[in-house]
Amino acid sequence: MAGRPAVPQVIWARAERTGRGPRPAFSRADIAAAAVRLADEGGLDAVSMRHVAAELGCGTMSLYNYVPRKEDLHELMVDAVGGEHELWEPSGDWRADLRRVAHQTRELMRRHPWLPRLMSPVYGFSPNALRFLEHCLACMDPLDAPYGTKLQLLALLNGCVTTYVANELATAERTRVLPWSEEQENQVRIAYLGGQIASGAYPRMAAAFTEDAGPIDLEAVFAWMLDRVLDSFAP
Repeated sequence: MAGRPAVPQVIWARAERTGRGPRPAFSRADIAAAAVRLADEGGLDAVSMRHVAAELGCGTMSLYNYVPRKEDLHELMVDAVGGEHELWEPSGDWRADLRRVAHQTRELMRRHPWLPRLMSPVYGFSPNALRFLEHCLACMDPLDAPYGTKLQLLALLNGCVTTYVANELATAERTRVLPWSEEQENQVRIAYLGGQIASGAYPRMAAAFTEDAGPIDLEAVFAWMLDRVLDSFAP
């Protein structure tokens, strides 16, 4: 492929466009925006070099002069949506600021449902990711802990949020394609589960449901999860 490197490269250390010829017709921001539009509309599987080239109105081979690999295209996408993070002046309350970070990240992933699939440490050092990481560390200045511990906290928090949102999105997608309502399915499943619990075969589960039969407040669960993560790092 034109422009494909023979050795590992970081896309951010590479010139915007390789090869000779006229002034580049597109910037990386243009390419990333086109790919994000495709992913938002049709999911990550809708993003290909051919489809992005068509979105931009250029040939597929021409696009390889700007982006050598599809993995680089994914990195551009992650960085582009990472620029949507709001960066604020830290409040002095590191727990409150990290809760705000977590809620903002959750909303970002909901706006771009394909994003959890691309969450990887490999894409963690793009320009927008570095700015966001520096912001998060600034929010944690009041926390008396080594930077290594603070980075562990951020990794754990991000992993929990990513997993939580991925489950939310998977549930929503499954519900969307059902031939019946979510309420109808829940009624059938609850009736089945109630029969199993009432059989006496699962006494501990019966005790658990006696203590709290639901329904589950997903917002409260998310807040509970955040508190448990933050509590584990509090001095």
